[in-house]
Amino acid sequence: MSRNASRIAAAVLGSAALAVTAVLPAAAAGHGHGHHAPAPHHHRSAVSLGAIQYDSPGRDDHSNRSLNAEYVTVKNTGHRAVNLRGWTLSDRSGQTYRFGNVRLKGHSQVRVHTGIGRDNRWDLYQDRRTYVWDNNDTAILRNDHRRIVDFESWGRHGGHHGHWGHSH
Repeated sequence: MSRNASRIAAAVLGSAALAVTAVLPAAAAGHGHGHHAPAPHHHRSAVSLGAIQYDSPGRDDHSNRSLNAEYVTVKNTGHRAVNLRGWTLSDRSGQTYRFGNVRLKGHSQVRVHTGIGRDNRWDLYQDRRTYVWDNNDTAILRNDHRRIVDFESWGRHGGHHGHWGHSH
């Protein structure tokens, strides 16, 4: 009889441990990000958002120069290169830029500009004729499996930043 009791106790403890490991990451992911933050989907990645220039300096005259002064930096803090093919960068309203065959070397970064230009290893261009990033917005970086890797909010929703898979 004690053998069956031991098996039952082990099964109960194992089930409880599984339930805790499923609930804790979900609760921790939403901690401190407010209700305007995108729903978290954990994905460990060395790729994250860096500096964001959401308000183009000077007058917003819709010139290509002004559009390209608006950008989001994507950085790779890891040692290995990452191919960003199929990754997306989007704003809160759903305007989305899809990365082509872009190889981001380890410990490097690339700026994604709003306007028109010629892509190179430091600068990518969305080839848009209108601004993307509002003064109250969120930049959302997703991998090729549509999982959120990182996001940054500013303005009245502001100050929310989420890196998943990184220690702070």
